[in-house]
Parts: sequence; C-alpha cells; structure tokens
Amino acid sequence: MTYRVDKAYERSEAIILAFDIGTTHTAVSFSHASPGERPDVRSVIKWPGQPEASGESKIPTIVAYQDGEAKYFGAEAREFLEDDDYEIARWFKLRLHPKSMKADQVAIGPYELEEHSLPDGVSLVQVYADFIKYIYGAARIFFINNTPNGQRTWSRLSDQMPIVFCTPNGWDLRQHEVLSEASIRAGIVVEGDAEDRLWFLTEGEASVHYALAHTKTVNWLNKGTVFAVMDVGGSTVDSTLYRCQSRAPLVLEEACASACVQAGGIFVDQSIREVLKRKLNGSEYSDPESISLMIRQFERQTKRAFDGSQTTNQIRFGSTKDNDKKYDIVKGKLTLSCEEVEEAYLAVICNIVDSCNTLLANQKAEYLILVGGFGESPYLRNQLKCIFEGRGTEVVTVEEPSDGAVIWYLTELVEGRAARFDYGIIHGVIYDARLHSGYEDKCFVDR
Repeated sequence: MTYRVDKAYERSEAIILAFDIGTTHTAVSFSHASPGERPDVRSVIKWPGQPEASGESKIPTIVAYQDGEAKYFGAEAREFLEDDDYEIARWFKLRLHPKSMKADQVAIGPYELEEHSLPDGVSLVQVYADFIKYIYGAARIFFINNTPNGQRTWSRLSDQMPIVFCTPNGWDLRQHEVLSEASIRAGIVVEGDAEDRLWFLTEGEASVHYALAHTKTVNWLNKGTVFAVMDVGGSTVDSTLYRCQSRAPLVLEEACASACVQAGGIFVDQSIREVLKRKLNGSEYSDPESISLMIRQFERQTKRAFDGSQTTNQIRFGSTKDNDKKYDIVKGKLTLSCEEVEEAYLAVICNIVDSCNTLLANQKAEYLILVGGFGESPYLRNQLKCIFEGRGTEVVTVEEPSDGAVIWYLTELVEGRAARFDYGIIHGVIYDARLHSGYEDKCFVDR
C-alpha cells in the first residue's frame, strides 16, 4: 500500500521509519522524503522467512526461543506454539501496560487473562530488542530491494534516520524508556543519539493522521467539526476527540484528554477459550492442544465474519474424521450458537462503550471513526452503531493505520493537545491566621 502526502516536504532529505508493535500483530512503514517533493508512505509487505506473510503488511508479534536465543519470528514462530523444544514470547506488550490502564474497568469476563510467561533467562527488554532487530532488518531489505539506488540511499541516510514508535495513549516515560533501551540493544541506534532519533507517538494521533489520509475529508470535515477516533487493537482501545480548527490548511486540536483502556481483540479470544472449555468438557476434544487449535481458527475466520446475525457459527479445526454430534462437532467443524459467541464479546464491548461514553460525556461528536485490527470486527461495528448512531454520531470504519506514524511525521496536523494529568503547586491561597502565622508581611490585600 502506498500513500502520497498532499504537500511538499520542506526539511532535509531523510528516510523516516515507523514501528507499530502491537500485542498480536506488527506493521512497519517508511518514507524516503526529499526537499520540495511530495513523499510516498509505504508499508513493508515482504518479511524474511515469512512465505505465508508475503504481500501482507502485518506479521504476528511472536518470537520463538531455543536455549535463550531468538530463532524464529512472526508467522514462522507461530508454527512452534505447540513445540516443547521452543519457548514462545507472545502478548509481551501486556507486560508493559501501566496499572492505570486497568483501573475502573469491567472485568474481562469472569476469567483472568492468560499471562504468557517470558522464555527462561530472557528479559522483556531483550524480547523487544530481538523483535525490533528483526523488523528493522526486514525494513532495510525491503527498502533496498524496492527503491531505486536503495543500497546507497540507505547507507547514506540510515545513521540519521528518525524512528517513530506507535504506543498506546496510556503509556508514559517508563514504557518509552524500555523501547529506547531495546532499540539500543538491537543496534538500530546508539546511546548518544537515541534521544534525538527515537520518537514516540500515541496510537490515537497516528490513527487520526491515517484516517484523514484515507477518507475524503472534503465530504465531511469542516471548521468546527468535532469527531472521535477510536483505535481498537489487540489489547488496547485508544480514543481521542478532535475539533477541526481550520480546513485550509487542515489544523486539528484535541477537544479533551485522550483515553486508553485494556479491551482489545485478544480478550475475546481469551473469553472464547472458557466458552469452549465449558462446552467440550467430557469430550475427547477438551485437551489444551485441541482448544488452542480451535481458538486460532476462531480468530482467523469465525471472529472476523461474526456480526451477530448468524444463528450458528462454525470453527473449522479438524478433518472429516472428527465427529461428535453430542458436542456439535461434525466433520471437523464445531458449531457455536450466536449466544455462545456473543458471550465472548460482552465484557469487551462494555469496556469500549464505557470508554467512548467518558470521552463524549461533555461534547457531542458528529463522527466516530473506527480504526485498528479489531475495529474491523462486524459485530463491534454493529454494536457501536446501535448505541451511538441513535445519539446522532455516525460510526465509520477505516482500515488498519499502519502508516499513520510516518504521515504524522511528515504533516503534523494536530497542533493542540489536551493534558491527561496536571502537576504543579498551589498559588494564591486565601490567608488563614491559624495556618499562616508569621507570613503576614507576604499577604496581598485586594481592596
């Protein structure tokens, strides 16, 4: 996928690289920008060692380790999920989420989210370093092979290349420090220039730049328009409310503080695990390996097609020899009712709606723009439409914003941001003789 920025680049020649390392999938985008030209933003769509991911802009965020050494990444690593000879690092982004993102939320079902342990002797920083090294290498190879004079251009510009990390709205300096240290370990920056070359952009702001780039704003965006952008990913939902300050040139400002909650697609997968355990209890298909296979097929097919209208929903997990009608298994296909699938969505939908209600508590939005992998869920989209379109807010879906960070670096449409926290000291305190004895000479009397 290629997007051409609508205005000329005015800074010195540069390659801009952006990483969106999600809980379940990762995307990398880049641009080679030259002064006076409109730069193209492209996504990496070929990954070393990933034949099944060829042409895809995203790969699974998975690393397979053996004896503490990273051996396989992405789609290749996924093949070793059930192999006892390998230790798998997955969903490791959850370990960086601050406690503030988990507060005041509905429990994700009556179950605890499965905590994936890290491989023995491998720290979280090292997992990130190994994965960053791999995706950086993939970006380098793709750039060189798909850019005229790519090898020389990369060699000439890569040492000063800005690298943008997309991070959840709820992350702060502690999480940024982990990514900085991992980048240094990965060898993509050195300690002396990491502060200048590494940029951290909220997923909400990356999403709005992507959404505006890939929608015909002339049809709906005017001065004064208030709209919300909700990035619904693997583990987090990042929501931001914007007001259009100017149409030409296009300038936006945050209308209130952004929000971030833990309520992404993996929580649906985790909840369906409990549904399957309960449904298949006592059958020969209740073992962890069979249920894990069903969950993978649910995520790849059933979940993506489910919109709430189907009375039955199938998970294709086996061969024609797999049959047990007592448990709704016929020819390798498990049948779930609409109510059974909806149960897996319930708590996630509640958290997403609560977050959106908080965001819109004091202002009405004309549009709610859904982006992100889970944002493409037909069931989620239908539920939000039922709730918010009755209030006068139109729900619109835009595809995954993998190149939004590069578009942000090149255009920076958002000029005003709302602070999520306040800090400072109290001033102008009313004088109280009992508390401020001895400070009479510092009093100011307003006559």
